[in-house]
Amino acid sequence: MVFSSLVFLFVFLPLTLLLYFSVPRRLRNTILLIVSLIFYAWGEPIYIILMLFSTVTDFVHGLLVERYRNQPKKAKLVVLSSITINLGLLVFFKYSTFLLTNINLLFHTNFYIPQMSLPIGISFYTFQTMSYTIDVFRQEAKAKKNMIDLGAYVTMFPQLIAGPIVRYQTIANQLDHRVESEDLFAKGIWRFTIGLGKKVLLANNIGLLWNQIQLTEMSDLSILMAWLGLVAFGFQIYFDFSGYSDMAIGLGYLFGFELLENFNYPYISQSITEFWRRWHISLGSWFRDYVYIPLGGNRKGKKRMYLNLFIVWMLTGLWHGASWNFVLWGLYFGILIIIEKAFLLFWLSRAPRWMRHVYTIILLLIGWGLFAFEDFHQLINYLTVLFGLRNATWVNQETLYYLSQNIILFVLLTIASTPMIRLIGQKLFNSPYGSVIKAFIVPMICLLILIASTAYLVDSSYNPFLYFRF
Repeated sequence: MVFSSLVFLFVFLPLTLLLYFSVPRRLRNTILLIVSLIFYAWGEPIYIILMLFSTVTDFVHGLLVERYRNQPKKAKLVVLSSITINLGLLVFFKYSTFLLTNINLLFHTNFYIPQMSLPIGISFYTFQTMSYTIDVFRQEAKAKKNMIDLGAYVTMFPQLIAGPIVRYQTIANQLDHRVESEDLFAKGIWRFTIGLGKKVLLANNIGLLWNQIQLTEMSDLSILMAWLGLVAFGFQIYFDFSGYSDMAIGLGYLFGFELLENFNYPYISQSITEFWRRWHISLGSWFRDYVYIPLGGNRKGKKRMYLNLFIVWMLTGLWHGASWNFVLWGLYFGILIIIEKAFLLFWLSRAPRWMRHVYTIILLLIGWGLFAFEDFHQLINYLTVLFGLRNATWVNQETLYYLSQNIILFVLLTIASTPMIRLIGQKLFNSPYGSVIKAFIVPMICLLILIASTAYLVDSSYNPFLYFRF
Protein backbone atom coordinates (compact mmCIF):
# COMPACT_ATOMS: atom_id res chain seq x y z
CA MET A 1 0.00 0.00 0.00
CA VAL A 2 2.85 2.41 0.86
CA PHE A 3 4.67 1.57 -2.35
CA SER A 4 1.47 2.00 -4.34
CA SER A 5 0.70 5.38 -2.76
CA LEU A 6 4.18 6.73 -3.48
CA VAL A 7 4.25 5.32 -7.00
CA PHE A 8 0.85 6.91 -7.67
CA LEU A 9 1.97 10.31 -6.37
CA PHE A 10 5.38 10.53 -8.00
CA VAL A 11 5.16 8.28 -11.08
CA PHE A 12 1.65 7.42 -12.23
CA LEU A 13 0.01 10.83 -11.75
CA PRO A 14 2.81 12.98 -13.26
CA LEU A 15 3.13 10.68 -16.29
CA THR A 16 -0.65 10.65 -16.74
CA LEU A 17 -0.84 14.46 -16.68
CA LEU A 18 2.08 14.75 -19.08
CA LEU A 19 0.48 12.32 -21.52
CA TYR A 20 -3.00 13.85 -21.12
CA PHE A 21 -1.92 17.41 -21.92
CA SER A 22 0.44 16.38 -24.73
CA VAL A 23 -2.30 14.96 -26.97
CA PRO A 24 -4.99 16.85 -28.94
CA ARG A 25 -8.20 17.60 -27.04
CA ARG A 26 -10.20 15.06 -29.06
CA LEU A 27 -7.97 12.24 -27.74
CA ARG A 28 -8.06 13.18 -24.06
CA ASN A 29 -11.02 10.99 -23.17
CA THR A 30 -9.21 8.09 -24.82
CA ILE A 31 -6.11 8.76 -22.73
CA LEU A 32 -8.25 9.07 -19.60
CA LEU A 33 -9.89 5.71 -20.37
CA ILE A 34 -6.55 3.97 -20.98
CA VAL A 35 -4.81 5.29 -17.86
CA SER A 36 -7.90 4.54 -15.77
CA LEU A 37 -7.86 0.93 -16.93
CA ILE A 38 -4.15 0.74 -16.12
CA PHE A 39 -4.88 2.18 -12.67
CA TYR A 40 -7.62 -0.39 -12.11
CA ALA A 41 -5.42 -3.23 -13.42
CA TRP A 42 -2.77 -2.15 -10.93
CA GLY A 43 -5.06 -3.44 -8.17
CA GLU A 44 -7.12 -6.16 -9.88
CA PRO A 45 -6.31 -6.89 -13.54
CA ILE A 46 -8.84 -9.70 -13.95
CA TYR A 47 -11.79 -7.48 -13.04
CA ILE A 48 -11.11 -5.11 -15.93
CA ILE A 49 -13.32 -7.51 -17.89
CA LEU A 50 -16.17 -6.86 -15.46
CA MET A 51 -15.80 -3.09 -15.73
CA LEU A 52 -15.64 -3.21 -19.53
CA PHE A 53 -18.69 -5.48 -19.58
CA SER A 54 -20.63 -2.96 -17.46
CA THR A 55 -19.56 -0.14 -19.78
CA VAL A 56 -20.55 -1.96 -22.97
CA THR A 57 -23.81 -3.18 -21.44
CA ASP A 58 -24.98 0.27 -20.43
CA PHE A 59 -23.69 1.85 -23.64
CA VAL A 60 -25.96 -0.50 -25.59
CA HIS A 61 -28.85 0.00 -23.17
CA GLY A 62 -28.52 3.78 -23.47
CA LEU A 63 -28.77 3.57 -27.27
CA LEU A 64 -31.78 1.24 -27.02
CA VAL A 65 -33.58 3.58 -24.63
CA GLU A 66 -33.10 6.44 -27.07
CA ARG A 67 -34.20 4.25 -29.95
CA TYR A 68 -37.46 3.34 -28.17
CA ARG A 69 -38.06 6.87 -26.90
CA ASN A 70 -41.56 6.90 -28.43
CA GLN A 71 -42.35 3.39 -27.20
CA PRO A 72 -42.48 3.77 -23.39
CA LYS A 73 -43.11 0.08 -22.62
CA LYS A 74 -40.07 -1.07 -24.58
CA ALA A 75 -37.93 1.74 -23.13
CA LYS A 76 -38.94 0.71 -19.59
CA LEU A 77 -38.03 -2.91 -20.35
CA VAL A 78 -34.59 -1.76 -21.48
CA VAL A 79 -34.10 0.20 -18.26
CA LEU A 80 -35.28 -2.81 -16.25
CA SER A 81 -32.77 -4.98 -18.13
CA SER A 82 -29.95 -2.54 -17.31
CA ILE A 83 -30.89 -2.44 -13.62
CA THR A 84 -31.19 -6.23 -13.45
CA ILE A 85 -27.78 -6.82 -15.03
CA ASN A 86 -26.00 -4.18 -12.93
CA LEU A 87 -27.58 -5.24 -9.66
CA GLY A 88 -27.07 -8.89 -10.59
CA LEU A 89 -23.33 -8.32 -10.91
CA LEU A 90 -23.24 -6.39 -7.66
CA VAL A 91 -25.21 -9.04 -5.77
CA PHE A 92 -23.10 -11.89 -7.18
CA PHE A 93 -19.71 -10.39 -6.42
CA LYS A 94 -20.53 -8.55 -3.19
CA TYR A 95 -23.38 -10.44 -1.54
CA SER A 96 -23.38 -14.06 -2.74
CA THR A 97 -21.11 -15.27 0.08
CA PHE A 98 -23.21 -13.41 2.65
CA LEU A 99 -26.50 -14.73 1.25
CA LEU A 100 -25.39 -18.35 0.91
CA THR A 101 -23.81 -18.37 4.38
CA ASN A 102 -27.06 -17.17 5.94
CA ILE A 103 -29.17 -19.60 3.87
CA ASN A 104 -26.97 -22.48 5.04
CA LEU A 105 -27.31 -21.36 8.66
CA LEU A 106 -31.05 -20.77 8.49
CA PHE A 107 -32.13 -23.86 6.52
CA HIS A 108 -29.26 -26.21 7.47
CA THR A 109 -28.31 -26.58 3.82
CA ASN A 110 -24.84 -27.09 2.45
CA PHE A 111 -24.62 -24.83 -0.58
CA TYR A 112 -21.12 -24.20 -1.86
CA ILE A 113 -19.86 -20.77 -0.73
CA PRO A 114 -17.54 -19.20 -3.32
CA GLN A 115 -14.44 -17.42 -2.07
CA MET A 116 -13.67 -14.45 -4.28
CA SER A 117 -12.24 -10.99 -3.82
CA LEU A 118 -14.54 -8.00 -4.08
CA PRO A 119 -13.93 -6.01 -7.29
CA ILE A 120 -12.51 -2.63 -6.26
CA GLY A 121 -15.05 0.17 -6.46
CA ILE A 122 -17.90 -2.03 -7.74
CA SER A 123 -20.48 -0.35 -5.48
CA PHE A 124 -19.52 3.05 -6.90
CA TYR A 125 -19.31 2.30 -10.61
CA THR A 126 -22.40 0.05 -10.57
CA PHE A 127 -24.48 2.97 -9.29
CA GLN A 128 -22.88 5.23 -11.89
CA THR A 129 -23.62 2.95 -14.83
CA MET A 130 -27.22 2.50 -13.67
CA SER A 131 -27.63 6.28 -13.38
CA TYR A 132 -26.53 6.60 -17.02
CA THR A 133 -29.33 4.46 -18.45
CA ILE A 134 -31.92 5.92 -16.04
CA ASP A 135 -30.89 9.51 -16.85
CA VAL A 136 -31.16 8.80 -20.57
CA PHE A 137 -34.61 7.29 -20.01
CA ARG A 138 -35.71 10.34 -18.01
CA GLN A 139 -34.36 12.59 -20.78
CA GLU A 140 -32.05 14.25 -18.28
CA ALA A 141 -29.10 13.38 -20.53
CA LYS A 142 -28.52 12.18 -24.07
CA ALA A 143 -27.18 8.73 -24.89
CA LYS A 144 -23.51 8.60 -25.79
CA LYS A 145 -22.74 7.66 -29.37
CA ASN A 146 -19.07 7.15 -28.56
CA MET A 147 -18.28 4.24 -26.24
CA ILE A 148 -14.85 5.67 -25.37
CA ASP A 149 -16.47 8.76 -23.83
CA LEU A 150 -18.80 6.62 -21.74
CA GLY A 151 -15.88 4.37 -20.77
CA ALA A 152 -13.93 7.42 -19.60
CA TYR A 153 -16.89 8.31 -17.35
CA VAL A 154 -17.32 4.80 -15.91
CA THR A 155 -13.64 4.08 -15.29
CA MET A 156 -12.46 7.58 -14.34
CA PHE A 157 -9.64 6.79 -11.90
CA PRO A 158 -9.83 9.94 -9.72
CA GLN A 159 -13.10 8.77 -8.14
CA LEU A 160 -13.23 5.10 -9.08
CA ILE A 161 -12.13 3.62 -5.74
CA ALA A 162 -13.89 5.71 -3.11
CA GLY A 163 -16.26 8.07 -4.85
CA PRO A 164 -17.94 10.45 -4.81
CA ILE A 165 -20.63 8.72 -6.86
CA VAL A 166 -20.68 10.77 -10.06
CA ARG A 167 -24.10 10.67 -11.68
CA TYR A 168 -24.05 10.80 -15.45
CA GLN A 169 -26.29 13.86 -15.77
CA THR A 170 -23.83 15.96 -13.72
CA ILE A 171 -20.88 15.16 -15.97
CA ALA A 172 -22.40 14.47 -19.40
CA ASN A 173 -21.67 17.91 -20.80
CA GLN A 174 -18.16 17.97 -19.31
CA LEU A 175 -17.18 14.79 -21.15
CA ASP A 176 -17.40 16.70 -24.43
CA HIS A 177 -17.00 20.36 -23.52
CA ARG A 178 -14.81 20.69 -20.44
CA VAL A 179 -12.18 23.39 -20.49
CA GLU A 180 -8.89 22.85 -18.68
CA SER A 181 -7.28 26.00 -17.30
CA GLU A 182 -4.36 27.11 -15.14
CA ASP A 183 -6.70 28.37 -12.42
CA LEU A 184 -8.58 25.07 -12.32
CA PHE A 185 -5.30 23.15 -12.32
CA ALA A 186 -3.99 25.20 -9.37
CA LYS A 187 -7.30 24.70 -7.58
CA GLY A 188 -6.96 20.97 -8.21
CA ILE A 189 -3.46 20.79 -6.72
CA TRP A 190 -4.66 22.60 -3.59
CA ARG A 191 -7.73 20.40 -3.16
CA PHE A 192 -5.82 17.18 -3.81
CA THR A 193 -3.11 18.13 -1.32
CA ILE A 194 -5.66 19.01 1.37
CA GLY A 195 -7.32 15.62 0.82
CA LEU A 196 -3.98 13.85 1.02
CA GLY A 197 -3.20 15.59 4.29
CA LYS A 198 -6.61 14.70 5.70
CA LYS A 199 -6.12 11.04 4.87
CA VAL A 200 -2.46 10.53 5.72
CA LEU A 201 -1.77 13.01 8.51
CA LEU A 202 -5.13 13.13 10.29
CA ALA A 203 -7.12 9.94 9.56
CA ASN A 204 -4.15 7.58 9.79
CA ASN A 205 -2.85 9.07 13.05
CA ILE A 206 -6.17 9.01 14.88
CA GLY A 207 -6.78 5.57 13.36
CA LEU A 208 -3.77 4.29 15.31
CA LEU A 209 -5.53 5.23 18.54
CA TRP A 210 -8.76 3.52 17.48
CA ASN A 211 -6.78 0.43 16.50
CA GLN A 212 -5.17 0.30 19.96
CA ILE A 213 -8.49 0.72 21.79
CA GLN A 214 -10.27 -1.78 19.53
CA LEU A 215 -7.67 -4.43 20.37
CA THR A 216 -7.83 -3.77 24.13
CA GLU A 217 -9.15 -6.65 26.20
CA MET A 218 -12.69 -5.98 27.42
CA SER A 219 -11.57 -6.45 31.01
CA ASP A 220 -9.09 -3.57 30.55
CA LEU A 221 -11.53 -1.27 28.74
CA SER A 222 -12.92 1.63 30.79
CA ILE A 223 -16.19 3.40 29.96
CA LEU A 224 -14.39 6.60 28.98
CA MET A 225 -11.93 4.63 26.83
CA ALA A 226 -14.83 3.01 24.96
CA TRP A 227 -16.32 6.42 24.16
CA LEU A 228 -12.86 7.76 23.31
CA GLY A 229 -12.41 4.90 20.85
CA LEU A 230 -15.64 5.75 19.02
CA VAL A 231 -14.67 9.43 18.88
CA ALA A 232 -11.37 8.34 17.32
CA PHE A 233 -13.13 6.07 14.82
CA GLY A 234 -15.63 8.81 13.96
CA PHE A 235 -12.78 11.19 13.18
CA GLN A 236 -10.87 8.50 11.30
CA ILE A 237 -13.69 7.55 8.97
CA TYR A 238 -14.58 11.20 8.33
CA PHE A 239 -11.09 12.36 7.47
CA ASP A 240 -10.36 9.13 5.59
CA PHE A 241 -13.43 9.30 3.37
CA SER A 242 -13.67 13.09 3.00
CA GLY A 243 -9.93 13.09 2.29
CA TYR A 244 -10.41 10.62 -0.57
CA SER A 245 -13.34 12.71 -1.84
CA ASP A 246 -11.19 15.86 -1.74
CA MET A 247 -8.44 14.06 -3.65
CA ALA A 248 -10.95 12.87 -6.25
CA ILE A 249 -12.41 16.36 -6.69
CA GLY A 250 -8.91 17.82 -6.91
CA LEU A 251 -7.83 15.27 -9.52
CA GLY A 252 -11.02 16.05 -11.43
CA TYR A 253 -10.03 19.72 -11.54
CA LEU A 254 -6.61 18.76 -12.96
CA PHE A 255 -8.34 17.11 -15.93
CA GLY A 256 -10.96 19.84 -16.36
CA PHE A 257 -13.84 18.11 -14.54
CA GLU A 258 -15.85 19.78 -11.80
CA LEU A 259 -17.25 17.05 -9.56
CA LEU A 260 -19.90 17.73 -6.94
CA GLU A 261 -19.06 18.06 -3.25
CA ASN A 262 -19.45 14.95 -1.10
CA PHE A 263 -19.11 16.37 2.43
CA ASN A 264 -20.23 19.60 4.06
CA TYR A 265 -18.86 19.60 7.62
CA PRO A 266 -21.25 16.90 8.87
CA TYR A 267 -20.04 17.01 12.49
CA ILE A 268 -21.51 20.48 13.03
CA SER A 269 -25.01 19.05 12.46
CA GLN A 270 -27.87 19.69 14.89
CA SER A 271 -29.82 16.52 14.07
CA ILE A 272 -29.33 13.11 12.47
CA THR A 273 -31.42 14.28 9.50
CA GLU A 274 -29.08 17.22 8.97
CA PHE A 275 -26.02 14.98 9.36
CA TRP A 276 -27.13 12.80 6.46
CA ARG A 277 -27.61 15.86 4.29
CA ARG A 278 -23.98 16.70 4.90
CA TRP A 279 -22.33 13.24 4.92
CA HIS A 280 -21.63 11.28 1.71
CA ILE A 281 -23.91 13.65 -0.19
CA SER A 282 -23.54 11.79 -3.50
CA LEU A 283 -24.84 8.52 -2.01
CA GLY A 284 -27.73 10.22 -0.23
CA SER A 285 -28.82 12.07 -3.37
CA TRP A 286 -28.51 8.87 -5.43
CA PHE A 287 -30.82 6.92 -3.12
CA ARG A 288 -33.20 9.89 -2.94
CA ASP A 289 -33.53 10.32 -6.71
CA TYR A 290 -33.33 6.69 -7.85
CA VAL A 291 -35.02 4.83 -4.96
CA TYR A 292 -36.89 7.04 -2.48
CA ILE A 293 -38.73 9.26 -4.99
CA PRO A 294 -39.63 6.37 -7.37
CA LEU A 295 -41.06 4.50 -4.34
CA GLY A 296 -43.36 7.45 -3.77
CA GLY A 297 -41.22 9.61 -1.50
CA ASN A 298 -43.46 11.63 0.80
CA ARG A 299 -46.26 12.01 -1.74
CA LYS A 300 -48.43 9.11 -0.51
CA GLY A 301 -48.92 9.94 3.13
CA LYS A 302 -46.80 9.64 6.25
CA LYS A 303 -47.06 5.88 6.69
CA ARG A 304 -45.84 5.29 3.15
CA MET A 305 -43.08 7.87 3.64
CA TYR A 306 -41.86 6.05 6.76
CA LEU A 307 -41.91 2.73 4.89
CA ASN A 308 -39.94 4.27 2.02
CA LEU A 309 -37.37 5.68 4.45
CA PHE A 310 -37.10 2.27 6.12
CA ILE A 311 -36.44 0.57 2.75
CA VAL A 312 -33.93 3.19 1.65
CA TRP A 313 -31.94 2.98 4.87
CA MET A 314 -31.90 -0.81 4.89
CA LEU A 315 -30.48 -0.66 1.35
CA THR A 316 -28.04 2.07 2.40
CA GLY A 317 -26.73 -0.21 5.12
CA LEU A 318 -26.40 -3.13 2.71
CA TRP A 319 -24.61 -0.90 0.18
CA HIS A 320 -21.85 -0.36 2.73
CA GLY A 321 -21.13 -4.04 3.21
CA ALA A 322 -22.33 -7.63 3.13
CA SER A 323 -22.70 -8.05 6.87
CA TRP A 324 -25.57 -7.84 9.35
CA ASN A 325 -23.92 -5.05 11.30
CA PHE A 326 -24.22 -2.80 8.24
CA VAL A 327 -27.91 -3.68 7.90
CA LEU A 328 -28.37 -2.89 11.59
CA TRP A 329 -26.41 0.35 11.13
CA GLY A 330 -28.62 1.42 8.22
CA LEU A 331 -31.84 0.59 10.06
CA TYR A 332 -30.56 2.37 13.17
CA PHE A 333 -30.19 5.64 11.27
CA GLY A 334 -33.38 5.02 9.30
CA ILE A 335 -35.39 4.65 12.51
CA LEU A 336 -33.77 7.76 14.01
CA ILE A 337 -34.65 9.80 10.91
CA ILE A 338 -38.24 8.48 10.96
CA ILE A 339 -38.56 9.46 14.63
CA GLU A 340 -37.14 12.91 13.89
CA LYS A 341 -39.53 13.47 10.99
CA ALA A 342 -42.48 12.16 13.03
CA PHE A 343 -42.08 14.54 15.98
CA LEU A 344 -38.55 14.94 17.33
CA LEU A 345 -37.37 17.68 14.94
CA PHE A 346 -40.20 19.86 16.25
CA TRP A 347 -38.93 19.49 19.83
CA LEU A 348 -35.27 19.78 18.82
CA SER A 349 -35.96 23.11 17.16
CA ARG A 350 -36.93 24.46 20.59
CA ALA A 351 -33.89 23.07 22.40
CA PRO A 352 -30.63 25.03 22.87
CA ARG A 353 -28.11 24.67 20.06
CA TRP A 354 -25.54 22.94 22.29
CA MET A 355 -28.12 20.38 23.37
CA ARG A 356 -29.04 19.54 19.77
CA HIS A 357 -25.39 19.12 18.94
CA VAL A 358 -24.67 16.84 21.93
CA TYR A 359 -27.75 14.75 21.07
CA THR A 360 -26.52 14.34 17.50
CA ILE A 361 -22.92 13.48 18.37
CA ILE A 362 -23.88 10.86 20.98
CA LEU A 363 -26.22 9.07 18.56
CA LEU A 364 -23.59 9.26 15.81
CA LEU A 365 -20.95 7.68 18.04
CA ILE A 366 -23.29 4.79 18.86
CA GLY A 367 -23.90 4.41 15.13
CA TRP A 368 -20.16 4.29 14.43
CA GLY A 369 -19.94 1.47 16.95
CA LEU A 370 -22.45 -0.53 14.88
CA PHE A 371 -20.43 0.27 11.76
CA ALA A 372 -17.02 -0.62 13.17
CA PHE A 373 -17.69 -4.17 14.42
CA GLU A 374 -18.74 -6.83 11.93
CA ASP A 375 -18.50 -9.47 14.68
CA PHE A 376 -21.70 -9.25 16.75
CA HIS A 377 -20.03 -10.78 19.80
CA GLN A 378 -17.40 -8.03 19.78
CA LEU A 379 -20.06 -5.40 19.10
CA ILE A 380 -22.24 -6.45 22.05
CA ASN A 381 -19.25 -6.64 24.40
CA TYR A 382 -18.09 -3.18 23.37
CA LEU A 383 -21.57 -1.67 23.74
CA THR A 384 -22.00 -3.17 27.21
CA VAL A 385 -18.83 -1.37 28.31
CA LEU A 386 -19.90 1.80 26.49
CA PHE A 387 -23.18 1.98 28.43
CA GLY A 388 -21.70 0.86 31.76
CA LEU A 389 -23.45 -2.52 31.75
CA ARG A 390 -20.25 -4.35 32.72
CA ASN A 391 -18.20 -3.95 35.85
CA ALA A 392 -15.93 -1.54 34.02
CA THR A 393 -14.33 1.48 35.69
CA TRP A 394 -15.18 4.96 34.45
CA VAL A 395 -11.55 5.76 33.73
CA ASN A 396 -8.18 4.06 34.19
CA GLN A 397 -4.50 4.88 33.71
CA GLU A 398 -4.45 3.65 30.14
CA THR A 399 -7.35 5.97 29.27
CA LEU A 400 -5.53 8.97 30.77
CA TYR A 401 -2.39 7.99 28.84
CA TYR A 402 -4.26 7.86 25.53
CA LEU A 403 -5.88 11.24 26.26
CA SER A 404 -2.60 12.93 27.18
CA GLN A 405 -0.80 11.52 24.12
CA ASN A 406 -3.51 12.56 21.67
CA ILE A 407 -5.03 15.75 23.12
CA ILE A 408 -3.37 18.03 20.52
CA LEU A 409 -4.47 15.73 17.71
CA PHE A 410 -8.05 15.78 19.02
CA VAL A 411 -8.00 19.60 19.08
CA LEU A 412 -6.69 19.71 15.49
CA LEU A 413 -9.30 17.18 14.34
CA THR A 414 -12.11 19.11 16.01
CA ILE A 415 -11.05 22.40 14.40
CA ALA A 416 -10.55 20.74 11.00
CA SER A 417 -14.04 19.23 11.11
CA THR A 418 -15.62 22.71 11.32
CA PRO A 419 -15.70 25.55 8.73
CA MET A 420 -13.34 27.63 10.92
CA ILE A 421 -10.21 27.21 8.76
CA ARG A 422 -12.15 27.85 5.54
CA LEU A 423 -13.71 31.05 6.92
CA ILE A 424 -10.33 32.34 8.12
CA GLY A 425 -8.86 31.54 4.70
CA GLN A 426 -11.63 33.43 2.92
CA LYS A 427 -11.03 36.51 5.09
CA LEU A 428 -7.30 36.37 4.38
CA PHE A 429 -7.85 35.95 0.63
CA ASN A 430 -10.14 38.98 0.63
CA SER A 431 -7.69 41.07 2.64
CA PRO A 432 -5.14 43.49 1.10
CA TYR A 433 -2.58 40.66 1.34
CA GLY A 434 -4.79 38.16 -0.51
CA SER A 435 -2.75 38.11 -3.72
CA VAL A 436 0.48 37.53 -1.79
CA ILE A 437 -1.09 34.71 0.21
CA LYS A 438 -2.38 33.01 -2.95
CA ALA A 439 0.92 33.41 -4.78
CA PHE A 440 3.31 32.37 -2.02
CA ILE A 441 1.68 31.08 1.17
CA VAL A 442 -0.74 28.61 -0.45
CA PRO A 443 1.97 26.90 -2.58
CA MET A 444 4.18 26.72 0.52
CA ILE A 445 1.38 25.05 2.53
CA CYS A 446 0.82 22.57 -0.33
CA LEU A 447 4.52 21.73 -0.41
CA LEU A 448 4.72 21.25 3.37
CA ILE A 449 1.66 18.96 3.39
CA LEU A 450 3.09 16.93 0.50
CA ILE A 451 6.48 16.58 2.23
CA ALA A 452 4.90 15.61 5.56
CA SER A 453 2.52 13.12 3.90
CA THR A 454 5.35 11.55 1.91
CA ALA A 455 7.48 11.22 5.03
CA TYR A 456 4.59 9.53 6.83
CA LEU A 457 4.00 7.09 3.98
CA VAL A 458 7.68 6.19 3.82
CA ASP A 459 8.04 5.78 7.57
CA SER A 460 4.72 4.16 8.54
CA SER A 461 3.22 0.79 7.71
CA TYR A 462 -0.25 1.89 8.91
CA ASN A 463 -2.22 3.22 5.94
CA PRO A 464 -5.66 1.56 6.03
CA PHE A 465 -8.29 2.10 3.33
CA LEU A 466 -11.62 2.04 5.15
CA TYR A 467 -13.78 2.20 2.01
CA PHE A 468 -11.86 -0.52 0.16
CA ARG A 469 -14.66 -3.04 0.71
CA PHE A 470 -17.37 -0.83 -0.78
